[in-house]
Amino acid sequence: MKLTQTFKTALLLLLSSCCSVAYAQNKSEIDINNFRDYITKVKNEWKIPGIAAGVIKDGKVVLNEGFGIAHPDGTPVNETSLFQIGSVSKSFTATLMARLVDEGKVKWEDTVKSILPDLDLYDNWIEENLQVKDIMTHRMGMKGQQGTYIPNLGYSRDDVYRMMHLLKPGYSFRGSYEYNNITFIIAQRIIEKLSGKSWEDNLKDVIFEPVGMYNSSANGEPFAASPYAAVPYDYGWRDSIFTAPIFGEEQALHWLTVVGPAGSVNSTVPDMLKYVQFHLDKGKVGDKEIISKKGMDFLHKGQTITSQDSARTTLYAHCWFVEQNSKYRLWFHTGTTWGFTTLVGFVPELNLGMVFLVNSDAPANLRYSLMRRLIDMYRGEEMLKDYSADYLAQWIKSSSESREKAMKREASAERRAAPPVESLVGVYDKGELFGKAVVDVEGGEAYITIGPKGWRHKLVHRDGNEFTFRSDGHAFRVKFDLGENPCMDLDFGGNENFGPWMRVINKK
Repeated sequence: MKLTQTFKTALLLLLSSCCSVAYAQNKSEIDINNFRDYITKVKNEWKIPGIAAGVIKDGKVVLNEGFGIAHPDGTPVNETSLFQIGSVSKSFTATLMARLVDEGKVKWEDTVKSILPDLDLYDNWIEENLQVKDIMTHRMGMKGQQGTYIPNLGYSRDDVYRMMHLLKPGYSFRGSYEYNNITFIIAQRIIEKLSGKSWEDNLKDVIFEPVGMYNSSANGEPFAASPYAAVPYDYGWRDSIFTAPIFGEEQALHWLTVVGPAGSVNSTVPDMLKYVQFHLDKGKVGDKEIISKKGMDFLHKGQTITSQDSARTTLYAHCWFVEQNSKYRLWFHTGTTWGFTTLVGFVPELNLGMVFLVNSDAPANLRYSLMRRLIDMYRGEEMLKDYSADYLAQWIKSSSESREKAMKREASAERRAAPPVESLVGVYDKGELFGKAVVDVEGGEAYITIGPKGWRHKLVHRDGNEFTFRSDGHAFRVKFDLGENPCMDLDFGGNENFGPWMRVINKK
């Protein structure tokens, strides 16, 4: 169809007008007090102890504030409060690898086996073909969270690395996305071998000091030693929301150290805002290039689709989720440890970054509600959605239903009597990798001593020959077979065990 010149002109004006309206929606400033009020509302609705929030827009910090308490004694959350950032730490490890790529010490396409000849995986084909770019994008074939709880028995990073050949793949190599932590131990070993320095020293020299993150650290001991460390809180649903501070062994600080490259960075809002700006600036701090733009672009490039529906498509890059929806593109990552949760995100088209640090393991939707509200405000949305109310109602409904089902199962279950505790006594051997476990009796109660650190835990009867014990914040199930060849099976989580521990020395 032939268009008249008048119609062409009108059409161009209309398109220009539409584009101008769309562009004008983005705001350089918002009423930050309005967002403060929303944070307070969300904190109160979800009944979380404390939250530290930060916003950086166009290179300027517009919010750096604490809400609620950092400690049961009433100490408030503020800009100096130290939080565990959990899996946001993964992006730090990926950034260290990108630095080695910039230096020409490794290529993303290099096979891991060519760098770590001692790599020993369950599947020999994966072992030979695994590339550096595969180990931090959750597509190695390992099942979700596989191996995650081995460290809670006192095993080290080196121990877990040597155990990787025991982890049977749950899907085909590069065939799916399954979130995992311990594959980052492989990345850590590559970084340490090629740099000649520990992962922790690399963090300090490559990221913390150049970016100006002077109040950040890694691993459990520095966190425990800091006078600014927030206290973590357990969080859940028992007919209503409950929270409880976590102390001592239940904080799982040994686990935190072992999964270090996947989750052990400790930081504050001011430091994390600098880290977000570092990513918004494509690897630069001021005029100084820390990571090349090419390296940063690779880190930010989606590798695997994690979810897709009519509203959005989300991919996983090198330790960033990349969400494309009908309105904007967003990079973000969450983090969860024992009693801490985090969300860090940035929207390049708005030159906007955000950090939310929470001292309870509340659901991710709490953080998403803050993230999405903030973005909507800077996009100039006229009708601001109350994401928190919707998310909270969904979580309460789901939690109530799950608890009701669990209570019904518990009530209907027939419990079998425990065997005499003396019949459990003995030394159980699982070979060189896991070592021995010793079961003894004291005061009529059975105890198990297990792992390289010799931690001793009380065995609590569950059903028949099944018992549970807690170690470094995690509950383990153990089932004894007291037949002709006495042994025990240990569930590391998700019904993951590695075969029987044979009793080699009976009770005296």
